[in-house]
Amino acid sequence: MGQLVGVVERASASPGVVRFETNRALSGQGHERYASVADAWGVRPTDELARRLFATGRVHTVHVYANIVTVELERGATSDGLSDIVRDLYQYWLPGVEPPTFEDLVPDTPAAAVAEGDSSDPWAAAAALVPPHLLERSRAARARLKG
Repeated sequence: MGQLVGVVERASASPGVVRFETNRALSGQGHERYASVADAWGVRPTDELARRLFATGRVHTVHVYANIVTVELERGATSDGLSDIVRDLYQYWLPGVEPPTFEDLVPDTPAAAVAEGDSSDPWAAAAALVPPHLLERSRAARARLKG
């Protein structure tokens, strides 16, 4: 599952520098520079991409601006396989990995706390499966519609 990123690898005029042009913006309009894996401490997609690229041991620095990823390679390293890392950035399901079920993703909340009202309510069982903040948003929308 997840969607692959379209990637075109382009050589740079500078030796040891390679650019990857993607079919989607990764950083918006901000420049993201990573001199080491320690700089990639966040949870944004660009941080994850930098961590994955540094994990290869062939990357010296990473720069991301919108849909362009510029990688400075370590001395003597090649860019073989780096475009695959960029392409697979948003692929969160891989062959052989069991995807999570709905029950795995929904937090455990007692049905009584979620479904207010009588237990004979036919919607009580369904309300137990819906996150509380979404139920509250729905109740507020119905109140606005009726009022």
